[in-house]
Amino acid sequence: MNPDILKERRNATFDVEKLTHILDGSPERTRRKREIETMVFNDPDFQEEDPNFLSRSERYDQAVRKSAQMIQKLREYGIADPDEILIYKSCVHPGRLEPLDLHLGMFLPTLLNQATPEQMDRFFMPAWNLEIIGTYAQTEMGHGTHLRGLETTATYDPATQEFVLNSPTISSIKWWAGGLGKTSNHAIVLAQLFSHGHSHGLHAFIVPIRHMSTHEPLPGIVVGDIGPKFGFSEVDNGFLKLENVRIPRENMLMKHAKVEPDGSYVKPASTKLTYGTMVFIRSLIVGQSALSLAKACTIVIRYSVVRHQSEIRAGEPEPQILDYQTQQYKLFPLLATAYAFKFVGQYMKATYNRIIGDISQGDLTELPELHAMSAGLKAFTTWSANSAIEVCRMSCGGHGYSCSSALPDIYVQFTPTCTYEGENTVMMLQTARYLLKSYRQVKAGQQLSGIVSYLNEHERVQPQPVSARPTVVDLNNLSSLAEVYKLRAAILVELAAKSIQQELQSRKSQEDAWNNSSIDLVRASDAHCHYIVVKLFTDKLGEIGDTAIHSVMSTLALLYALHGIKNNSGDFLQAGLLNVPQILQVSVRIKELLAQLRPNAVALVDAFDFPDNMLKSVLGRYDGNVYENLFEWARRSPLNRTEVHESFHKYLKPLRAKL
Repeated sequence: MNPDILKERRNATFDVEKLTHILDGSPERTRRKREIETMVFNDPDFQEEDPNFLSRSERYDQAVRKSAQMIQKLREYGIADPDEILIYKSCVHPGRLEPLDLHLGMFLPTLLNQATPEQMDRFFMPAWNLEIIGTYAQTEMGHGTHLRGLETTATYDPATQEFVLNSPTISSIKWWAGGLGKTSNHAIVLAQLFSHGHSHGLHAFIVPIRHMSTHEPLPGIVVGDIGPKFGFSEVDNGFLKLENVRIPRENMLMKHAKVEPDGSYVKPASTKLTYGTMVFIRSLIVGQSALSLAKACTIVIRYSVVRHQSEIRAGEPEPQILDYQTQQYKLFPLLATAYAFKFVGQYMKATYNRIIGDISQGDLTELPELHAMSAGLKAFTTWSANSAIEVCRMSCGGHGYSCSSALPDIYVQFTPTCTYEGENTVMMLQTARYLLKSYRQVKAGQQLSGIVSYLNEHERVQPQPVSARPTVVDLNNLSSLAEVYKLRAAILVELAAKSIQQELQSRKSQEDAWNNSSIDLVRASDAHCHYIVVKLFTDKLGEIGDTAIHSVMSTLALLYALHGIKNNSGDFLQAGLLNVPQILQVSVRIKELLAQLRPNAVALVDAFDFPDNMLKSVLGRYDGNVYENLFEWARRSPLNRTEVHESFHKYLKPLRAKL
């Protein structure tokens, strides 16, 4: 064990194991998680070559092999609980997506949420047993987040009781679906439904795309891989062109909407029910933001206590770079963010399951709020985590640029979350639409419930000059800070609503008024989401009974809230929620919190409980022995297999003969 990292662990003021139990949900969940990790990491069938040293085709082949073995092992061990499957899968493919991701994460959940009992009998068990390997084909070459703009058509033919699917334009070719290129034999295709000459909007259809025995594309199917990407080298993201492909009427997912044999259309109880899979994935992405950022923080903080650099005082030994206040200021707010997002992810998972349970009982009351919350938090957390991961990489200096650190891989695997399942700006605008609707309901005299209930108080949170609003905020009290975040959100929603009203008064159309106010709308959504995160972090503290853990978590929560105020000080000042002396005091208080957290930095990342086999990082090793292992990693490079590369004899040596 590296002596620096050993000293850090001895200085911790709390029990790391107990905090891990809180993060996992219980001691039993921690025990079971580790049991599964040991099961996978000790299994020789899952040993792999370092993907950094493989071609893309080799990486895909290795991932398919491991995925197939994973399915066999899950069956063999009888692991069927979704959470345990996810743990097992994250160990088999640590930190990387794989070819069966959309089958497991979107194809199967879509069947569960949108298939009739008859369709479940026909499709679900074959899909569960991997006879049917599915993907989810929504995005097109020319349209992604704007679902109403999707061009793929499904036209009902009552004479044969079939749907005829087509890609009518080049821009309508399905694009980006993971597992579509080479792996899947079925796809859930989102298409515009036409029946009796009428359009009924977007619906989901199960489309066979490859022969079940030969795996060759079926007639009318043009399918393949879209080529190399920024990351995702193990995944065959694909294209799909449909040319008069006929499927039975029963292949339309009809739990919520249906087409009768004669072609008549039956509407769903809510059009948002069609988007259930997207809401599910967006909820998962919030948790993924926490996971990816926690990994990045673990790597950079461990490395920052092992790495010694420069001098604080001339002639003295080089200090650990985590002793520099600038390094703490870069990293500790990100560590606080990782914890905040972890608790938000837990909340989103519980809320999604609760509301989906209500929906299954016919209660759709909370569906609009779930849709708006999942969209906004997906955008808020992924934007924050994406930029934070890059800060972690740069905070490792030159070694952070090496794939040995794992940080480049974490970044390229995570950054697509800002665009898939809804481009983030559009997601924020969707949340803003819900906020504006809620605001107008309040203005009309209605009382709101749920997460937007703070808008009920809109009359007394109007923006006022500082002199007109006496500011009483305790910068050491999280409840007081959460209240300030709430008021900021309410004020920015109000300002966005007024912006639209002013545009309308200038005789702008509703559409132009919305577009001309979109900057204000995104700011309002961002403030709303920021308030939710601060509130949930504050609420979580009430569940923590251990005094030492409560103390360090309170410090993290305070740092998260105060750092957010510092970065958005203009909002708080303009609204009269804080004054200039208080903003200056925020900066002073942040420095104090950095110093308080310094002794517990390594313990806080240890509590995330990532085994070395999960991190795959030389810089983030638990034992801190970075340099000797960095040298060994470099020596495994394929360029080092021979002392003299063949290019020398082919190209460089002949240059000498021409001198």
